[in-house]
Amino acid sequence: MVKICCIGAGYVGGPTMAVIALKCPSVEVAVVDISVPRITAWNSDTLPIYEPGLDDVVKQCRGKNLFFSTDVEKHVREADIVFVSVNTPTKTRGLGAGKAADLTYWESAARMIADVSVSDKIVVEKSTVPVKTAEAIEKILMHNSKGIKFQILSNPEFLAEGTAIEDLFEPDRVLIGGRETTEGFAAVKALKDIYSQWVPEERILTTNLWSAELSKLAANAFLAQRISSVNAMSALCEATGANVSEVSYAVGKDSRIGPKFLNSSVGFGGSCFQKDILNLVYICECNGLPEVAEYWKQVIKINDYQKTRFVNRIVSSMFNTVSNKKIAVLGFAFKKDTGDTRETPAIDVCKGLLGDKARISIYDPQVTEDQIQRDLTMNKFDWDHPLHLQPMSPTTVKQVSVAWDAYAATKDAHGICILTEWDEFKKLDFEKIFENMQKPAFVFDGRNVVDAEKLRKIGFIVYSIGKPLDQWLKDMPALA
Repeated sequence: MVKICCIGAGYVGGPTMAVIALKCPSVEVAVVDISVPRITAWNSDTLPIYEPGLDDVVKQCRGKNLFFSTDVEKHVREADIVFVSVNTPTKTRGLGAGKAADLTYWESAARMIADVSVSDKIVVEKSTVPVKTAEAIEKILMHNSKGIKFQILSNPEFLAEGTAIEDLFEPDRVLIGGRETTEGFAAVKALKDIYSQWVPEERILTTNLWSAELSKLAANAFLAQRISSVNAMSALCEATGANVSEVSYAVGKDSRIGPKFLNSSVGFGGSCFQKDILNLVYICECNGLPEVAEYWKQVIKINDYQKTRFVNRIVSSMFNTVSNKKIAVLGFAFKKDTGDTRETPAIDVCKGLLGDKARISIYDPQVTEDQIQRDLTMNKFDWDHPLHLQPMSPTTVKQVSVAWDAYAATKDAHGICILTEWDEFKKLDFEKIFENMQKPAFVFDGRNVVDAEKLRKIGFIVYSIGKPLDQWLKDMPALA
């Protein structure tokens, strides 16, 4: 029986290993993590992450050929294939601070693998890592190998949160990169044999190590670039009276471009896009390519500009001050169908409003009050370190309350910001909400989920990103 061990029981490791266990009943899969609360949650009825379909997959396999454990060394020692899915945060100090990936956790995982191994192993990079990480990991393993042979593979994940289980069941592609040697080809084949138990052969792509590592960064950069492109157009649409939804629909009808990732919004979030682009920028700079670095930096600049523009629009529309006004924030996760708040635009929007002394009431169906308070008090990039290494917040943000539903959040509010496109927000009784709000009542739709005309008829002043502006908004232009 092939034994697989995955170090890291997070958003990538947990779901990926659960699906491998389901699809490969003859393979024994162990997911290990040093975080006791996280492993306890994986072994309970309340999993530590929310992902549609994940519960069913875990329940079918757990205790049969899928195990969650804190005994990291035992499972690494026994494994034939070790996936490494640990945090690779952006460095906050030292060389490359603010851009380069911090490989501290990766390096300690590699040293531990070398220490405890008593048989040859295939080590698989699953975390998003900078190009040439494999080379560094290889050196650590070789210099500490005690005669044991290790093969390094890169097998980046291309999951989208909210559809991760679907993406794992039917991936667009599975990418496996390895050394172009006899041993390297054999290691690639071993991993390919796992995936081919449910993924069609033509969707399993094999490349050299560096191509696999760079493909992941490139894919995320291209996706983020599309979002920033349509968001840049949204600002122009507002200035000219064009409708960004109509523009993006027309553009997306071009078969060379296609319709995906062309929805204008308050900005992109999630654990990968910004981090991977910063990483790409750093790699370009290190390789003497400042023009290429500058090009990719612009994707992040537009994303930051979009969030700032949204906050400025709110403040300017409400008589140029939100001081002591209640603002309801609907949605805090970075997108629907996930409880993940990493790099969510809601953090910057809320901080912008708090900077103008607003009182904020937040409702999100999947995000806890504790998580919201942590996110609003944490420094940039702190979120990407393991929970036990994150600074504990000594204070909560007093001007922030968390509500149990949208109606409680909006009661007596002056304005509503929609920051996540949860389906339930489309079905709210806005007439009831309007009655219970201060007047004039504002809706700032950062995801273009509501029917603006319908809301205007009720009496709301509505701002939808990239859509023609209300006369009210034209009379009170946002300051840049």
